[in-house]
Amino acid sequence: MLRDLVRKISSGMEQIHFEGINVGLVDERGEIAAMYKGIPQNEVGVRTDVLDNIPKAIGMQMMIRSMAPNVIVADEIGSKEDVQAIRYAVCCGIKGIFTVHGKTMEDLKQNPYIHELIQSHIFERLIFLDEKLKGEPKKVYFLGSMKEDYMLA
Repeated sequence: MLRDLVRKISSGMEQIHFEGINVGLVDERGEIAAMYKGIPQNEVGVRTDVLDNIPKAIGMQMMIRSMAPNVIVADEIGSKEDVQAIRYAVCCGIKGIFTVHGKTMEDLKQNPYIHELIQSHIFERLIFLDEKLKGEPKKVYFLGSMKEDYMLA
């Protein structure tokens, strides 16, 4: 799902007349782009720069300084350094898409660094996926009010 988001944001979506924007993908373990000799083996879009095999926090900072992304994407955030890099990106006017493990809002709040991001309203939305429905949204929270936008049964 994350790879598809990256590809669509990068390459655009003709159906909605969106031409695409620059995406910086920090693929720490090589799970998203599957780089081989500097070439993504998975389709991640024509406007996507990929940094792999580098800690997310360092990769995000490098992307911001040298690649001029409109959006930064990273999988499985959670460390203090990740949070600092995300804050830096936001201060630079860059949007982000990040994944984190947790089934409920309470799960996310158990990680003090993620809790800090939630409390400071860095994220606009939190989307919890339904395991049984293979990636379908189960709950979506708008963090301006911490109320659920919608919930699927």
